Amino acid sequence: MQSKIHLFVLLFVLVGIQETILAQEDPIKPLPIKAVEDSITAPLLPPNILNDSIVVDSVEVDSTGGKQGTLLDKIKYKAKDYVKLSQSENKIYLYNEAEIYYQDTELKAGIIVMDYVKNEVNAGRIKDSTGTYSQYPFFKQGTNEVTPDSIRFNFDTQKALIWNSRTEQQAGLGQFGGSDAMKVYAEVTKKENDSVYFLSEGKLTTSKDTVDPDYYIRIRKAKFVPKKKIIAGFSNMYIVDVPTPIALPFAYFPLSQGRTGGLIFPTFGNDPQRGYFVQNGGYYLPISEYVDLSLTGDFYTNGSYGFRGSSIYTKRYKFRGSIDFSFENLIQSQKGFDDFSRTSNYNIRIQHSQDAKSNPNSRFSASVNLGSSQFFTNSLNQNNRNDVQTNTFQSSISYSKTFPAYPSVNTSLTLTHTQNSRTEIINMSLPTFQASMERIFPFAERDGIKRGLIQNVNFQYDVNAQNSITTNEEDFFTGAMFDDARIGARHRIPLATNFKVANYLSVSLGGTYEDVWTLETIDRRFDNELQEVVIDTISGFDRFNRYNLSASIGTTIYGTFNFGEDKKIQALRHVMRPSISYGYAPSFEQFYDTYIDGEGEEVQFTPFETSIYGQPSLNRSSSLNFSLQNTLEAKVRDKDSTVLEPKKVSILSNLTFSTSYNFELDSVRLSPIVMNGATEIIKNVPINFAATFDPYAIDNNGRRLNTLNINNGGGLARLTSARINTGFSLNSDMFKKGGAKKPDENENQDPGYGTNPFALDGVQNGQTFFRREENEEGDVENPAYANKLPWDMRLTYVATYNNNNRQREITNHSLMFSGNVKLTPKWEVGFNSGYDFRNKGFTDTRFNFNRDLDSFRLSFDWTPFGQFERWYFFIGIKSSILSDLKWENRSQPFRSVR
Repeated sequence: MQSKIHLFVLLFVLVGIQETILAQEDPIKPLPIKAVEDSITAPLLPPNILNDSIVVDSVEVDSTGGKQGTLLDKIKYKAKDYVKLSQSENKIYLYNEAEIYYQDTELKAGIIVMDYVKNEVNAGRIKDSTGTYSQYPFFKQGTNEVTPDSIRFNFDTQKALIWNSRTEQQAGLGQFGGSDAMKVYAEVTKKENDSVYFLSEGKLTTSKDTVDPDYYIRIRKAKFVPKKKIIAGFSNMYIVDVPTPIALPFAYFPLSQGRTGGLIFPTFGNDPQRGYFVQNGGYYLPISEYVDLSLTGDFYTNGSYGFRGSSIYTKRYKFRGSIDFSFENLIQSQKGFDDFSRTSNYNIRIQHSQDAKSNPNSRFSASVNLGSSQFFTNSLNQNNRNDVQTNTFQSSISYSKTFPAYPSVNTSLTLTHTQNSRTEIINMSLPTFQASMERIFPFAERDGIKRGLIQNVNFQYDVNAQNSITTNEEDFFTGAMFDDARIGARHRIPLATNFKVANYLSVSLGGTYEDVWTLETIDRRFDNELQEVVIDTISGFDRFNRYNLSASIGTTIYGTFNFGEDKKIQALRHVMRPSISYGYAPSFEQFYDTYIDGEGEEVQFTPFETSIYGQPSLNRSSSLNFSLQNTLEAKVRDKDSTVLEPKKVSILSNLTFSTSYNFELDSVRLSPIVMNGATEIIKNVPINFAATFDPYAIDNNGRRLNTLNINNGGGLARLTSARINTGFSLNSDMFKKGGAKKPDENENQDPGYGTNPFALDGVQNGQTFFRREENEEGDVENPAYANKLPWDMRLTYVATYNNNNRQREITNHSLMFSGNVKLTPKWEVGFNSGYDFRNKGFTDTRFNFNRDLDSFRLSFDWTPFGQFERWYFFIGIKSSILSDLKWENRSQPFRSVR
């Protein structure tokens, strides 16, 4: 009889739960909650529950009696202490770790009271002897979960009252994904149906702390549609529970997941020269799941304006890219004034990349950056601040395809663009076609080992054709840019072989044949009337060829100097790679013509002067080249006596000397000696250096004489140029001894900020102390830094020297440095600057101050002096959902309109 009553009661309860609460489409994810005082009283147990209750030690399974057709599965229920059926009250009580399971439905709570006459269920917490609440209600169906303080639900009306509910809504507002969590808290929530809830005295925040958030938006009344929106009445912002004047009579909060179209909130400000402005306001439109579009603009009260269009497209495993277009119409002063001006600037950026797996034999890529030379310099938008020193715009669009069948051929079609923002000269290749065939060994098996002179004979073939254009910014995108276009092609076949002599000498022989095509040649003639040389351009196909031969021999010499294992430096290893090569190219005077100048003398010229690939050589070339490459390493005993193996230290990773001797010259046959070197003798500090030495003397005009410098009263050779550069990074971890101390090793130190009333934010007598605080979960929120501040720095040093004409001039001498210092776990200072020792001045110097305010981000960008002097301040919410809640201000931007 008792089992049938249980089944009858649970039939009402579980079917009601199944058809109402658990049928919600929109899940409400519970948040971590903290014990607070109850706003309602949990249902009380009857006083005789200890006498009339049934002790339950195991899971009860009811599978008999009642209307079996309604139940689709077995019902399981249990409670740690008691299961109580009260026929007089028409209720059933489950107490302490009460649980009910039916199919994918799960209900847990400290106490569950079911009224099977009114078809209502109450679930609540229980209070222990210390007055702390525990066992909050937990309701789950599938992936849908709810965890409030208490719930009251009616099966007939399918309505519910929820007290102190805390929910989390994921809202994707970023382009192509990227989501943030909006926390919704309400003292009282009324469930109208499966998708509509009404909130009373609610809070909205993105703070991680839902019990005591650092900020929230208080809403008095609101309609809440999970995963879609919140529509609220009067709402205002609270910071640390202090109300602010930031308020709205009504508010709309979108909570849709994925990309959603909507307005982009602008930035407001004032410019002393152009008046009040609105910047970066516009509209975001997700066109499809593969592409979106963002349109933003700026407007100034003096009439200046700008607009930008940005689109990102992507298709998984296929390709991805972006297109950005910016235009600004800038007005200076007012009409009628002498300093009035109007300028228009634009910039186009395109990025496209193809997934390598989509088509391994063909690939398309693009990287475009073109526009007005002064776009970034004159731009009024803060987003362009980092590009003000851009001097060169470069673009490249290419398509390549590989034909894998033997012999494989690689082809590519490329469009390139290079623009100098200072000279405003633009060089383009529209387009360049390249094709190359793999190396073929005609006298050896394809996959076999090649030995000897004959089997190593190989040849290749490649072709390069292009349409080269040089223009300026004024003629760009007009027909005039094609007036001086040059079109040509070059076919090349290199032939080579190599072999060993006496097992130690490597010999290489080779030659290259080139055939150059052009669609334009020139003709020179002397005009007696004008008394000048006239150059005529002749359109039409023409060609010339050229070839060269080469031979080289080289070897490797190893030298080891042992000092003994008991020495600090146990051994030195010196490796030398000397090589001698000979190159020969004949004269191609057959491709030269002559004309008679005004003095009656015959002058030679080549019709191929305008060829993209150079002109044929009139002079024969025969030269002997010398090269000596060196490396030097040391074996050093380790400081740790337990380490038996010595460590290798590179002293010179490269030291190369090279020169050449030209047999065809009548004098001054030896070329300057070029030295290149690199070392990392200082750990993690690579140093590169180079120098040029000339063995010949020079005259007063800087021309080389056929007299050795040593015979002219000088040294063995003149230092004509030199260069040294290094770049390296430093950080605080590199200077720690024995690793960083654990936080608990400093427990005996004073955790306070000292007694100096003038100490800045924890700095006391050169040392910095930060309090160690832990939250209730034991996580360290503010680790102790003791007197160690985390920092990093990057330095680049460059120096160049020129002495070609005895000027002894240092042409470049500068030190660039940048870095970051973390003053506290949430305070960080960054800097970027440099010093020009030659001109005695600092380069563009910037300071960045960043403060992590948990839910907020504060930053201050400052350029204190120089050409681009300015400052910019920003504070706002980090979450993208409420990123429009911000305040920013800036100084008057730099102006240099051209």
